[in-house]
Amino acid sequence: MNNRLKVLRAERDWSQAELADRLGVSRQTVNALETGRYDPSLPLAFKIARVFGQPIEAIFTED
Repeated sequence: MNNRLKVLRAERDWSQAELADRLGVSRQTVNALETGRYDPSLPLAFKIARVFGQPIEAIFTED
């Protein structure tokens, strides 16, 4: 699954650690999401969408 997390995070000038704090996950999890090594659970995907104020489909796309 592809995602726009790195771009969205950079637009807000947030570090991976800052985004991790907002999501309640580790920085390593954010890194794994950004690099495509990990696909989020549905609850985490909804939380990410809320943090960025965008629908899930605007952040995550199929390969």
